Amino acid sequence: MKDGVNGVALGVFVFFFLAVTVMGFLAARWRRPDNEHSLDEWGLGGRSFGTWVTWFLLGGDLYTAYTFVAVPAAIYAAGAAGFFAVPYTILVYPLIFTFLPRLWSVSHRHGYVTTSDFVRGRFGSKGLSLAVALTGILATMPYIALQLVGIQAVLDVMGVGGGENTNWFVKDLPLLIAFGVLAAYTYSSGLRAPALIAFVKDTLIYLVIAVAIIYIPIKLGGFDDVFAKAGAKYAEAKAGALVPAPAGQWTYATLALGSALALFMYPHSITATLSSRSREVIRRNTTILPLYSLMLGLLALLGFMAIAAGVKVTNGQLAIPQLFEDMFPDWFAGVAFAAIGIGALVPAAIMSIAAANLFTRNIYKDFIKPDATAKEETRVSKIVSLLVKVGALVFVLTMDKTVAINFQLLGGIWILQTFPALVGGLFTRWFHRWALLAGWAVGMVYGTVAAYGIASPTQAHFGGSAKEIPGIGEIGYIGLTAFVLNVAVSVVLTFALKAVKAPEGVDETKPEDYTADAGDPGVQVELPPATAGASH
Repeated sequence: MKDGVNGVALGVFVFFFLAVTVMGFLAARWRRPDNEHSLDEWGLGGRSFGTWVTWFLLGGDLYTAYTFVAVPAAIYAAGAAGFFAVPYTILVYPLIFTFLPRLWSVSHRHGYVTTSDFVRGRFGSKGLSLAVALTGILATMPYIALQLVGIQAVLDVMGVGGGENTNWFVKDLPLLIAFGVLAAYTYSSGLRAPALIAFVKDTLIYLVIAVAIIYIPIKLGGFDDVFAKAGAKYAEAKAGALVPAPAGQWTYATLALGSALALFMYPHSITATLSSRSREVIRRNTTILPLYSLMLGLLALLGFMAIAAGVKVTNGQLAIPQLFEDMFPDWFAGVAFAAIGIGALVPAAIMSIAAANLFTRNIYKDFIKPDATAKEETRVSKIVSLLVKVGALVFVLTMDKTVAINFQLLGGIWILQTFPALVGGLFTRWFHRWALLAGWAVGMVYGTVAAYGIASPTQAHFGGSAKEIPGIGEIGYIGLTAFVLNVAVSVVLTFALKAVKAPEGVDETKPEDYTADAGDPGVQVELPPATAGASH
């Protein structure tokens, strides 16, 4: 590890950071509508984004700075088991091809901004809608915190902020500045800011990975030497392997499947989806987004390279930034650090907007002020987006980084429990609203209690997301087990509640709503004049 501040890398990092900051504020002028005071405009970009803007936005949303840091870090620490992220992102796209276009259509027909809006409209249940909203907010908070962890990892490797004995304010000042800038342009420009910045973020990430996958192996003697050194290291440490061990295959498979089911349950994934201008944009994106999975596979190989390069870090999250610091010229290390830093800003902005929209539409308007105007909704959402980011910042600054990581794993278990209500509701009205609520509660309780009992070297509780599957005896993903219980309870109680003719809520949707496109008759949400003719 180099001593002191890497001035050249820091200079390049600051240049790109300032550039995207300017873009973030200028985004408020991009496709400016006649009426900016609505969640459609601030929180969904006017529902006007075309194929490429949506592709970059979704890519920037799903493949975050934490992905950049954590996936190869998992390979570095645990070997091939960390590759589970690659098959799960491959599984997810055929899955979302089946239901995202339906969600887009019904949301445009009825003006839904959040998944909870849809659940309330489909099942006529504010209680079920509230459960989905609270789950989304709780699962998103640690995810935002992890983006800040990604920025902090880069700053640590560049030597910014001083050592452990430095005054806390001086040490955390760079992160506070990054947070302040993120909060300011998100408040000003809404979803348009991350949509515009995503172009820079993804271009930098593709550039860095393309260079790294060629340049670093050449410096290390080729891929044969990289794999040989990694294999020898795993054998010596008796931890990890170049291929998953048979004992871990259930864990690997269930984690990949559960993660695939959960990814598009997150509010930020849906927010980026609903910002699209048409149903066809969504369908096209589900076919081209797998390009990011190719990038992810190459990115994961960096974990083996870090081992072969002899990178030594006490915190695994620093392994890849340190690899870049050691292997690249200072100026290109700055480009790589900028890719990670900007890769944190884009998803953090979208996540805070998504969480704020959930609070505004499904808590504030449904339960606190039902007569809130569109302008008031937008104002509340802007304020809540700031509070969400403050909460994530406090989380990062006051807790150990492994706590943030493990709570994000818990968030994945939680968010998967909204799948039956959301995806089930997109295809059938058979489920009873009370049965879905009970199933959600059972899944949440089981998942939380099971995760609470998992210890790690740094935590007595919530130390992981895998545990023995009841009745099978294999170690599997807790979230998937909780999901199976959730579905079982929902099905059994639906039969029981229908048998006793328990009252069902009013479904405000119609079958044709699920295949409607933007230009079809009856669509209630029209593009504003300022954006309707814009090129995409």
